[in-house]
Amino acid sequence: MRATLSLIRREFAAYFLGPIGYVALFSFLVLNGLLFFLVVGLLTEKGPRGVEYPMQVMLGGADDPEWALVAGVLFWGLFPAVTGIITSRLIAEERGIGTLETLLTAPIRDWQVVFAKFTACFGFYLLMWTTTLIYVPILADLHAQWRPVFTPFSVALMVGIAFLLFAKLAFWYELSSGLILFLGLMGLGLAIAGGYLHYTKDEQYFLEVKSGIDFFPVLTSYLGVVLAGAMFLALGLLVSSWVKSQLVAWMLSLLLGLCFVLPAALRWQFDTGSVIDPVVYYISVPEHFRRDFTRGVIDTRPLVLYLSVTFCCLFLTVRSLEARRLR
Repeated sequence: MRATLSLIRREFAAYFLGPIGYVALFSFLVLNGLLFFLVVGLLTEKGPRGVEYPMQVMLGGADDPEWALVAGVLFWGLFPAVTGIITSRLIAEERGIGTLETLLTAPIRDWQVVFAKFTACFGFYLLMWTTTLIYVPILADLHAQWRPVFTPFSVALMVGIAFLLFAKLAFWYELSSGLILFLGLMGLGLAIAGGYLHYTKDEQYFLEVKSGIDFFPVLTSYLGVVLAGAMFLALGLLVSSWVKSQLVAWMLSLLLGLCFVLPAALRWQFDTGSVIDPVVYYISVPEHFRRDFTRGVIDTRPLVLYLSVTFCCLFLTVRSLEARRLR
């Protein structure tokens, strides 16, 4: 396990020691900044124009106005390109510089190598999307209201939290175990009792956060982004295990990723009641976001697609490394 953690730290740090991570992060921030600018413009539009689902525009699923549709095409056209940049170097670079054989002869299993590399690229992917959380308060119109409620129950809650902090400090300074246990139990009891009675008696909160729109579509949109990103990253990692050139790995992962994007362009060619429409919808990631995730709907069919393709690609990557070890 220690070797796996060391490999994860090495791979994750490599994104900040070379240009690949910064190129992916810069492209991602520019693209999402443009979409955020479009969403804010629609949210502040006067008259009959506006936007019904802000996250639909933010994730490139809006059909109207025309420039929002163009931005959506740009978003999903570059999405597999960005994930391909993240994964192109993971195994292809090891093969190119000849360090893959050394890694495979180390006391670490093939699945641990794949798991470490996937965890590192997935962590960097999540870091990129974490930067977009600064947009959420504006998109959801969040506003907070503090309530200066001081009752015996709320005071007990705060004193209990203070006791827990004191217990933590006592643990750090290696004081008596009996003192740590006393402070911990006292603080836990006061916090639970004070919090429960404060809620049941006063029915008020210290901090009340309200949203101007339905916040659930924001949560489902980020859920879809996380799972869809895992699928594209696993696909790129598989491609990276096939070739030595990072450029070739990026181009192949881009082409394979577009197989899950381009079917969305065919949605105007078929009626919603046709036999082909469900097939196009099932493999089209942009359609999943346009119809479901950005509207607060969780459909199990896209979730099955994302998870099955992710695990399948990771399994094939492990088999690819095993085949190279046997040569």
